[in-house]
Amino acid sequence: MNELRPITDWLPITQKEVEKRGWEQLDVIIISGDAYVDHPAFGTAVIGRIIESKGFKVGIIPQPNWKDDLRDFKKFGAPRLFFGISSGCMDPMVNHYTANKRKRSTDAYTPGGNAGFRPDYATTVYTKILKDLYPDTPVIIGGIEASLRRVTHYDYWKDQLFPSVLVDAGADILVYGMGEPPLLEILRLLDKGVPLSSMKNIPQTAYLQDQSQKIIKNKHWEDIKISSHEKCLKDKKSFAANFKIIEQESNKVNARRIIQNVQDKTLVINPPYPPMTEKEIDASFDLPYTREPHPKYKKRGAIPAYEMIKFSINIHRGCFGGCSFCTISAHQGKFIASRSEESVMKEVDKVTAMSDFKGYISDIGGPSANMYKMKGKIQSICDRCVAPSCIHPVVCSNLDTSHKPLTKLYQKVDQHPKIKKAFVGSGIRYDLLVDSYNKNADDSLNEYMDQLVERHVCGRLKVAPEHTSDNTLKLMRKPSFKHFHEFKKRYEKANEKFGLNQPLIPYFISSHPGSQEEDMANLAAETKDMGFRLEQVQDFTPTPMTVATIIYYTGLHPYTLRPVFTAKTKKEKLNQHKFFFWHKKEYRREIKASLEKMDRPDLIEKLLNDAKRQLKNERIKSKKRIVDSPKSRLHKNKKRRR
Repeated sequence: MNELRPITDWLPITQKEVEKRGWEQLDVIIISGDAYVDHPAFGTAVIGRIIESKGFKVGIIPQPNWKDDLRDFKKFGAPRLFFGISSGCMDPMVNHYTANKRKRSTDAYTPGGNAGFRPDYATTVYTKILKDLYPDTPVIIGGIEASLRRVTHYDYWKDQLFPSVLVDAGADILVYGMGEPPLLEILRLLDKGVPLSSMKNIPQTAYLQDQSQKIIKNKHWEDIKISSHEKCLKDKKSFAANFKIIEQESNKVNARRIIQNVQDKTLVINPPYPPMTEKEIDASFDLPYTREPHPKYKKRGAIPAYEMIKFSINIHRGCFGGCSFCTISAHQGKFIASRSEESVMKEVDKVTAMSDFKGYISDIGGPSANMYKMKGKIQSICDRCVAPSCIHPVVCSNLDTSHKPLTKLYQKVDQHPKIKKAFVGSGIRYDLLVDSYNKNADDSLNEYMDQLVERHVCGRLKVAPEHTSDNTLKLMRKPSFKHFHEFKKRYEKANEKFGLNQPLIPYFISSHPGSQEEDMANLAAETKDMGFRLEQVQDFTPTPMTVATIIYYTGLHPYTLRPVFTAKTKKEKLNQHKFFFWHKKEYRREIKASLEKMDRPDLIEKLLNDAKRQLKNERIKSKKRIVDSPKSRLHKNKKRRR
């Protein structure tokens, strides 16, 4: 950290820092569940810097204590315009609990990685406190928690349906998705003297009003009414049917306004803004971030999430994969918003100027590493599209999947005199890199693969096939596993070409809707045959606003309303998860019993008997290496001389 930086380089988080700037009252106060890191990967910093750039006085209250006399919430008094609330970069419940609902002992967004510095359902807790303390001051909520809970949603941790977070929290407005465009419009109107209470027509916002009130008309928007919260509580099919509408409208160019009754209120969710233009996204990333945590944390230890991304660069937002278990498209949308080369290279200059930079960029990527600058060839086709994914069940013929702009960007970063290596740490969409699946493939794929393998893999490459069962993969909106086989061959061939040995690390999910116990056994056998001993595995966690979560709760697919099996009990989940660990002695008896029950002697042979022989051979080889080692030979020679 640069010791010479003045404290005013950061946005103020204490009253002394406010006074140092010569301010008497703040216009906006942001409450955050994360520690304050002034970096474009942290939403609170982005929002704060945007507000500052428009000439408003803004301060941040990071991780306020909600258990004491609430002095943290009172330290700045009431802002002139509004409080802005974000629970942080992760949903607090995912941050706090594992897939098995066990309490986590760490928090990556807190100094020292210490847990316990934010409450469960932080957006609601913070808003209620502020509404009690300052009932006349408007509150705007945003960030991942508010975004994914903007409408009736299933909460895995309480195992029940919740209404929009606006109902429980009592906030005035909710901003969903990437918040820059709606925030800029809110600031523009506030600057003109328009009260927040009258802002009902801003895209990408949601609000509640009494059912007796008429909804303000907007000639540019059509309305669609979905089943009320109360109907969803009584009828799972209605809740499932709602989600199809919500997902489609969240990913359309010309979306409809969503209306839902809840209690005696009407929830109004305005359509999203179009994807940010290159100029707009550049403006967001080019703000004067220090790229460092606030100095107050210096004695409390490192912030793990910051250490992970400290020397990384995000080159785009959005993901058109539409995976049924993923929340990215629900928050960032399916359309890709890419930064310009100039903006990225400006950030490269900033990273290389950091005092502790050693020449290595840890990641140059995005939500999916290889979607930079990809978009529809004919925009009018995209304008009519309602599909939540551009690459499932097939790659859309209108999608330009050229990797040329990305390869060119990698090469430009590579040529920077202070860069030794720029790694790609984000997940690669391998299905875009195989001809068998990507029918739009061109010669740019070969060039990209060569560039990636030779220059940008940090020892091993992470990819996420997620499963091997075609039925489960279809539900996941992922390609058949046969395409992963092709990618593996292509990747290994590229490694061979450059004389490299960089293992492929596949990620898989157990207990995903549609996955049966036998599917997991087959997965274990097939990946074992491919030479993998799996460690990067996770149990499916139902999070709000995903197809998979709707299936988990309702037992129905929201697009077909047909039943889908899902492992739900702890025993069912463990029975699936154990197959990942066929190579561990403590799981052998359980796995064998399960396979006998399935009448799969072939899998017993493949997974267990073969494994026994394999482990025995490994032990023999290991002993032989010890016996043949220089140290061992020296010991034998000494004995002979004696």
